[in-house]
Amino acid sequence: MRVGVDARALLAGRGVARVTRELLAALAEGHVADEWIAFIPGRAPVAPVHAGVKLVRHRLDGRTLFGAAAVVRRPTLAALVGGADVVWLPAPAPVAPGAPYVLTVHDRSWERRPHDFSAYERAWHALARPRALARAAAAVTADSHAVAGELLTAWGVRAAVVSPGVAARPAAARDGRYLLYVGASEPRKALDVLTAAHARARTRGLDAELVLVGDGGRRVDDAELAALYAGALAVVQPSYLEGFGLPPLEAAAYGTPAVVSDLPCFAETLGDAAVRVAPGDVEALTVALLRIAGDADLRVRLGAAARERAAAYTWERAAGGLHALLAEAAA
Repeated sequence: MRVGVDARALLAGRGVARVTRELLAALAEGHVADEWIAFIPGRAPVAPVHAGVKLVRHRLDGRTLFGAAAVVRRPTLAALVGGADVVWLPAPAPVAPGAPYVLTVHDRSWERRPHDFSAYERAWHALARPRALARAAAAVTADSHAVAGELLTAWGVRAAVVSPGVAARPAAARDGRYLLYVGASEPRKALDVLTAAHARARTRGLDAELVLVGDGGRRVDDAELAALYAGALAVVQPSYLEGFGLPPLEAAAYGTPAVVSDLPCFAETLGDAAVRVAPGDVEALTVALLRIAGDADLRVRLGAAARERAAAYTWERAAGGLHALLAEAAA
């Protein structure tokens, strides 16, 4: 089976990039008889994914290529990778697949919170036509049962749940007492709520700094992130909306507990193995930060329970689920 992959997300460095890279590597590792061809527009440097994944580049940038595909339906992704039996789209995009395809939908944030996006981003989603793209797909996957339920209700599309995996890397925990946020600075992530709650908690005796990693803070490599996860008092994810919420589950693989918004995806992944607060409630988050930082026994108990929950989420399992859908579509 020859599989073409829209790997443009690898240029962005966000959560979709992490899922695309890890899942593609697991697919190549577990299914060596298949060909895995990842298409990445433009010439910006990209680290290799896996020895079994061929990267195909193009001199034109993504806006030009995908803009053309949205208007005239070419070039197709299958053509760009030199032919494919099936295509995997790790996220909706204004692309002409050119072969049967499997589409992954991580959330419906652009529909539920359109005001969070720039005019260009809204135009991009309009060109991508995610609902039509999903309805024409051979199969659709969602990261969580919560998102799969949304897709069925809002779009009338049935999605198979293929949840991302997590894996702890060997790491020496970073020193110090700190709470950790990992992610983008998008409005739905509620960084303003987090910084306000942390400042308020500091006035009440909180003796832990707040470390921000990602678009909203400093960039780190995988080794640094592993050390931060391992040493944090807790990871905090106070989002208004999430389709899966990878950082708290990644932290769980290190036995690090989390404070998260009371959202369906976190109930699904972590259950009672996390402190959950109402989205947007600064005072509730303030109390939660003081509680998690001040109670070592609570951190140990929640961390152990979270580690058990995280053990069920592996990239090998995710790759197996996606591969079955790709093989069925190719057939």
